[in-house]
Amino acid sequence: MTEDGTTRAGGARRTQAERRARTRGALLEAAARGLSRNGYANLVLAQVAAEAGYTRGALYHLFSGKEELALAVVSWVDETWTAEVRTRADGAEPVDALITLARGHAEYCRRDVAQVLMTLRVEFAGQDHPVGLAISEIVRGLVDEVAGWIEEGRTSGDIPAGPPAQVTAHAYVGVLEGIGIALAGQPPFDVELAERTVRGVLGLTPAP
Repeated sequence: MTEDGTTRAGGARRTQAERRARTRGALLEAAARGLSRNGYANLVLAQVAAEAGYTRGALYHLFSGKEELALAVVSWVDETWTAEVRTRADGAEPVDALITLARGHAEYCRRDVAQVLMTLRVEFAGQDHPVGLAISEIVRGLVDEVAGWIEEGRTSGDIPAGPPAQVTAHAYVGVLEGIGIALAGQPPFDVELAERTVRGVLGLTPAP
């Protein structure tokens, strides 16, 4: 610590930033659970704040309202999914990447916040709403990436020919969503059936 207090002040600022990050994280988790259970229309911000252990004023200090909070939740869930699921496929061959992604997604859907994107996607289907548009962008990016793996796998001969890659990718993502909804929290069958189903979509031989 310097005599002029520079380090002390810097430390205080870091502590304040850490408190803010903890508050934000708790609110995002509570909001994600609320959105998963009740959807956007029925989300009550006072309940979100109370469940997170904070006042409604603390919530409004970080988020201007329901829409900003929901958009932040969508971004947060996407980031956690990418970190916990998508990165497992980095550097893998196309078939391994697609199977790893399916298995990892099934595991991720065991979490109580994992249903939020699917819940909101259904709620905002066909609507020109910022939250729905943000989710559509995420799904579109995933479909494009899956289609790229499928094309690469077909070029190498590891994935057999079939419907257009983009169409097959939509089916693959639909399978992931369906398994996540129907079998969430039912290990080990969720992971096993996720792999079996996507193998069928891709035209691969069944798993041993």
